[in-house]
Amino acid sequence: MFRVLLLVSGNFFSTKSGGVGGQLKRRYSDFIVEEILESGRVCEATRFLGKSEPAQLRVPPREDERAQSQLLVDLEKINRDQNFCISVLSRRLGCSRKRFGYAGLKDKRAITCQRISIFQPDVQRLESFSGQGMELRNPEWSSERIEIGMLKGNRFTITMRDIALEEAEIRKRVQDCIEEMLSIGVPNYFGEQRFGGIRKITHLVGREFVKGDVENAVMLYLTSVVPEEEEGVKAARAALAESNDFGAALKNFDKKYRYERAIVGHLHTHPKDFAGAFRNLPKSMCYLFTHAYQSYLFNKTIDRRFEEGMGISKTDGDILVDGIPTAPLAGYETVFSDGKAGEIEKAVLEEEGVSLSEFKISSMPELSSRGARRQIALFPENPQIVSVGEDEFFEGKRFCTVSFSLSRGNYATTVMREIIKQ
Repeated sequence: MFRVLLLVSGNFFSTKSGGVGGQLKRRYSDFIVEEILESGRVCEATRFLGKSEPAQLRVPPREDERAQSQLLVDLEKINRDQNFCISVLSRRLGCSRKRFGYAGLKDKRAITCQRISIFQPDVQRLESFSGQGMELRNPEWSSERIEIGMLKGNRFTITMRDIALEEAEIRKRVQDCIEEMLSIGVPNYFGEQRFGGIRKITHLVGREFVKGDVENAVMLYLTSVVPEEEEGVKAARAALAESNDFGAALKNFDKKYRYERAIVGHLHTHPKDFAGAFRNLPKSMCYLFTHAYQSYLFNKTIDRRFEEGMGISKTDGDILVDGIPTAPLAGYETVFSDGKAGEIEKAVLEEEGVSLSEFKISSMPELSSRGARRQIALFPENPQIVSVGEDEFFEGKRFCTVSFSLSRGNYATTVMREIIKQ
């Protein structure tokens, strides 16, 4: 029913050093993400790394109750989806999810720590909160809500496992790769998590919105099936694709698929209101779909530059930001580069059958995008080898832990794919 694009996160490497192979995220503690605030402070993960005992939140009194309406706290979590955490907190506090603010989404299968804000929380309820897999600490009253993008970046500590190389060779290859990355950078691909979970269809749904087919976009979101999903939800999606019976779908989708249920519930009572049905999703989630399609086009543009022998190096006609070439995050006000770089940018859109004007989405204006430019080369900050040793999960194999920081909006998996090269 719907086409599937499998390669979403890039196909080329910029570094020439040998890869170490291996695998990521064997354990939650193998992927640690610590938010770097605009002030430079790092929200350090401690609780789920065994570096601290469980903490009891104690909220200080406000100096100015009228001005200080936002409570800022560090949220550390382990193997928890961010939206899930906020839903749990909102239910516990008896308030709307809209009262919560955060600077960026963090990985689920990981240990992460970030700063969030809560508008006028019930302090007594908050201090009694004890959520499995979650901890709140470092409370501070503020007049300012935390919004998307209000961070400097993230610090990553990542462990690769199942490496079939000797320690000396691992250290050599990783160090060689680090030196190359610092010198020439790596392709600044959007990571595959940008394109959704197991199904990897977020960009495809976004494309349908850009093409103006809201019904197709919503049905793709509801009915697209991949083998890795649970049998129950696969059956629910397949049945809906065949019958278009939204009442039956409301019964078929398990309660944990709350977004699907919200959409089909709306369509059961308003059968043709696909735009209204999609608006049942959180606003922060709705934006992800057209953004994911922009990201897909961006990755495809980098790939085409490599195919044409340009890679991520500067070339005539490039639009530079801080001396680094950029490619478009397509939108209705996008300006193309000149020369060969611009020809590639235009060709990518032509192959997709999409025009810039279509990013002004009349059927759902809130999903429209003016467009922007993004650097195509990424330079990790302070990359280093933390440790190398025997891997307790794979007999005769080794692990390697590395750390580095990235500015906001960039993906650790982009750096790791250069080191692993699989």
